[in-house]
Amino acid sequence: MSKYVAAIDQGTTSTRCMVFNHSGESVAIHQMEHEQIFPKPGWVEHDPMEIWARTEDVIKGALDRAGITAKDLAAVGITNQRETTVVWDKNTGKPYHNAVVWMDTRNDKVVAEMAKDGGQDRFRPQVGLPLATYFSGLKVKWLLDNVPEIRAAADAGDALFGNIDTWVIWNLTGGPNGGAHVTDVTNASRTMLMNLDTLSWNADIADAMGIPMSMLPTIKSSSEIYGYTLEDGPFGGRIPVAGDLGDQQAATVGQACFSPGEAKNTYGTGCFMILNTGTEPVPSNNGLLTTLCYKFGDQPAVYALEGSIAITGALVQWLRDNLKMIKSAPEVEELAKTVDDNGGIYFVPAFSGLYAPYWKDDARGVIAGLTRYVNRGHFGRATLEATAYQTREVLDAMNADSGVDLTALKVDGGMVFNNLLMQFQADVLGVPVIRPKVAETTALGAAYAAGLAVGFWKNTDEMRENWGVDKTWEPNTDSNASTDLYRMWKKAVTRTFDWVE
Repeated sequence: MSKYVAAIDQGTTSTRCMVFNHSGESVAIHQMEHEQIFPKPGWVEHDPMEIWARTEDVIKGALDRAGITAKDLAAVGITNQRETTVVWDKNTGKPYHNAVVWMDTRNDKVVAEMAKDGGQDRFRPQVGLPLATYFSGLKVKWLLDNVPEIRAAADAGDALFGNIDTWVIWNLTGGPNGGAHVTDVTNASRTMLMNLDTLSWNADIADAMGIPMSMLPTIKSSSEIYGYTLEDGPFGGRIPVAGDLGDQQAATVGQACFSPGEAKNTYGTGCFMILNTGTEPVPSNNGLLTTLCYKFGDQPAVYALEGSIAITGALVQWLRDNLKMIKSAPEVEELAKTVDDNGGIYFVPAFSGLYAPYWKDDARGVIAGLTRYVNRGHFGRATLEATAYQTREVLDAMNADSGVDLTALKVDGGMVFNNLLMQFQADVLGVPVIRPKVAETTALGAAYAAGLAVGFWKNTDEMRENWGVDKTWEPNTDSNASTDLYRMWKKAVTRTFDWVE
């Protein structure tokens, strides 16, 4: 019997392959970064061919590090940066254009044009999402309108579209030679093209955006066999490709948030809080997204409310790469510790506009409260605090929509090893913050979905048993983070509004 399940976690800045045992423990990991391409202000691109090459490399690296072969694997699951948009030639497998990344804002005029008829919530009743630059259907529309080769190929039936999960699965299962052109409900729910109730593509919305239905992948559940890897592929053998979840939904599964009312927050390039709302979609009145949480095989779909924050870990990278204040991301904690507070400055990183709960594409980043007193340490501190404040805004909206006050927050992702940030997060929220033993729960969730499809895990109870607490941060009752400091943050946010004319 196979002893392990593999997961490919294709993220915004890197791709990793992880191998897990039945206890949900990581036995090997290999990770590689890929290039971030910024052709113009507000434009962010990735090279899909580079991403696929990195995917092949990390698969081989993880298997080598685990000392295993394809025969030791029961299945492989995929998780991915959502909304990032790829269009490619189904005959050659070559992309027509670089991938347009989820945080890219080039389609702002497309959003404005679509909103003239029905406003920002024009399609929200069907898809649970506001019109915003974020979602991949509107990115496809921009590509069709601005890249003649893509429009011609789409009209001829040669162009395929997908988020990165679709691109990776298609290549894993054969590419031009019979590759599966599929996506799962969680990724489909991020396109603005899928009906929340029927879990099928909305032909009327696709037509309104000028997107041929022939471009769209087949929508599947998050846990079923989509196809098999190739004998001469990176796994070196035939393995079921059996799990597919957008990265934030995968982290929710990895955190074992299987009951309504359970929530997690993932700290990565952006920050994403998801609340399981059960088998009925819950409309938001407070700037959150109604989205799919997961769907396991033939079981009913589970829905979620999500608060999406564009820039959190990316702000630390910006401090490292653009301002050269630190040499590596972990150094930001030591920099922040050189001061006792933020020195009166607030950093609102609206680099791609503001996401939840504001949804303002015309906002841009500001640093408010600068004086001659401020030094590098204050910049480091304000950078970390921005993540905590933005999370509080989303949590407030989530409490208002759900009618349930969360008593604790499960956290995961790379930034949860920053103790200063996690303690400040607890202070700002006023509830305990809990890190699990496996903090990289995104890959674990994809592994769970794949393993469930092939019987490696029998049910969600087995997955829940694997979850355990690594560390808990209790809020400091003497802190003014949740009152005075948060009030000033809210004031700073208003300074970002209406910047782009």
